[in-house]
Amino acid sequence: MREEAIAANRRPLDWLSFFLADVQGGIGPFLAIYLLGSRHWNPGEIGVVLTIAGIATVVARGPAGALVDAVTWKRTLIALAAGTIMATASVMALWPYFWPVAIAQGLTGAADAVFPAALSGISLGIVGRQMFTRRIGRNEAFNHGGNAATAIAAGLAGYLIAPGAVLWIVVALALASIVACYRVDGRAIDHELARGADDGDNAHQPTGLKLVFENRSLLMFTAAITLFHFANAAMLPLLGENLARSHAAAGSLFMASCIITAQVVMVPMAIMVGRHADAWGRKPIFLAGFAVLPVRGFLYTLTTDPTLLISIQILDGVGAGIFGALFPVVVADLTKGSGRYNLAQGASGACWGLGAAMSNGVAGEIVNAAGFDTAFLFLAGCALAALLVFWLGVPETRDAAIRAAPPAPLRAVAD
Repeated sequence: MREEAIAANRRPLDWLSFFLADVQGGIGPFLAIYLLGSRHWNPGEIGVVLTIAGIATVVARGPAGALVDAVTWKRTLIALAAGTIMATASVMALWPYFWPVAIAQGLTGAADAVFPAALSGISLGIVGRQMFTRRIGRNEAFNHGGNAATAIAAGLAGYLIAPGAVLWIVVALALASIVACYRVDGRAIDHELARGADDGDNAHQPTGLKLVFENRSLLMFTAAITLFHFANAAMLPLLGENLARSHAAAGSLFMASCIITAQVVMVPMAIMVGRHADAWGRKPIFLAGFAVLPVRGFLYTLTTDPTLLISIQILDGVGAGIFGALFPVVVADLTKGSGRYNLAQGASGACWGLGAAMSNGVAGEIVNAAGFDTAFLFLAGCALAALLVFWLGVPETRDAAIRAAPPAPLRAVAD
């Protein structure tokens, strides 16, 4: 019966992942170009509004994960969050002033917190633990494909129409994602399995955030990915701002090229992770993802040629492709049987979201004070620290999945 549910929901999950691509917090780089090039904001102001979105996501991720664990209407959570982003993108397009944009970014960040936990929970609840790594790899491949397709549309719209046209593209994508989420069969979701409660009696497990604080491996993993995202989050917006200074008319096209280059690489990387992480182990693959980030930050300081800068985005594709496909899998490994998978994913995501939120603000101020090259070198140093924390502090987690019991009988509950 589970095999039939997996087959029936394969395409709906693919389309949901595809349409959520740029609804899920993907407009930051294009928003930076729009505000800098068309509205004449300075990098510090842009960093502030991007930071607001990140902080809102940080605050909301833990509660969002706990809510996903608790409810059986996970599809409706996705629909409500997507509807919120439709409204906020419209506000930013119609009223591109500091306070409307700041408030809209706050609401966008809060809505964005719902998507990772809800989609991962739905996927785990449908396919089971033994097929979860492959399903997450497939989710990420379609997500990156959606990002690439949207970047093409946004770049062309920004160049041929106006830089703010990307906001209306996000509105359309949010509407499509609402339709796609209800194509997933709610009756096929095992909601006990979706929250990681698939390992017998869970009475001995810590509850709530104690699950995070009492799990040393999860704490070290969270510290490493927080540093990773602090180093990573500001790199692409800063690159877009740097390109927009000297190529204002083509800023959206250059940013689209950067995103497309990375996203095209992310697709095979996500597929590779989904197919091989159970056999090769999580840690060696994740180490490769961590290692490319400091190299990328350093290379940005060596050239101002747009073609070379765009080519460097291949490394972004390698790192982000690995991270996106492995993060929910490693958290699932570390929380097996707890019944708090989505809460742990949300709490861990909140920490790295805080790192990402601080990244834009700190990097923007460094640019104002010392220039773009100094900011890129600072971020590269933080990326190197993230690599060391992960290498020395996080064990291999694959065995938790290998020892997984056969899939539990399907418990169908529709929302």
